[in-house]
Amino acid sequence: MSKQNDNKTINVGIIGAGGRMGRMLIEAVQDNAQTTLSAAIEREGSSLVGADAGEVAAIGRLDIQIVDDLQAVIDDIDVLIDFSLPDATEQNMQICAEHNVAMVIGTTGFNEQQEQVLRNASKHIAIVYAGNYSTGVNLSLKLLEMAAKAFGNDADVEIIEAHHKHKIDAPSGTAYMMAEAVATARDQNLKEVAIYGREGQTGARETGTIGIHAVRGGEIIGDHTVMFIADGEVVEITHRARARMTFAAGAVRAATWVINQNKGQYNMQDVLGLSE
Repeated sequence: MSKQNDNKTINVGIIGAGGRMGRMLIEAVQDNAQTTLSAAIEREGSSLVGADAGEVAAIGRLDIQIVDDLQAVIDDIDVLIDFSLPDATEQNMQICAEHNVAMVIGTTGFNEQQEQVLRNASKHIAIVYAGNYSTGVNLSLKLLEMAAKAFGNDADVEIIEAHHKHKIDAPSGTAYMMAEAVATARDQNLKEVAIYGREGQTGARETGTIGIHAVRGGEIIGDHTVMFIADGEVVEITHRARARMTFAAGAVRAATWVINQNKGQYNMQDVLGLSE
């Protein structure tokens, strides 16, 4: 069990506090009656180190100075929210596991080694790890599971995701979540059936494969469409994000939930009570 007492405010630390998502998270933490910002961390060498986190987030002074060392503030944190880069998150998981600090992780693009670090850390602390923290996306995952079970291999599945031009990984974590939901419902191993884009003489489409395609451009926050293409009909399940605050508020909701959980790895489906 985490170190949080139900009778006091949850102290939240934010990694990447000066970034676009970090600023949203600061605002979401302060807007939630159950949470307060206790630490704001940026990368070493950032020009924002030493600045007031509230002023950086444009919500007014909070008297929380941005620092560049998680270790220096770890004892002030009940839950750490981390939407950074895989290498940084790997280190942060190890620090949190050592200090019994729960985590909410939205970082995507983990390699197999980093996924193992996640599994190891979850043996010591409670971690919510999700590629997307919006309520709508997680409801969509349930719909995808239903559709995949109903169609089976009678429908070809194609996933198309679109994000802003600044996103550095592809496909998105949400696209992977959606593909995994379909594959699991069809008793498949996603690694064996996923097809990432197509080029050249690809031959006929193989039954049971799942196509995944990434679009990058402009300032698209996040669009995801899953097509179930059967003979004679097509079913599309689409989610479009229109404000990043949706993800930030969801992550803070996860923080208020994970603080009361036993050690282990959880996802947003668990937070929302949608897991079977």
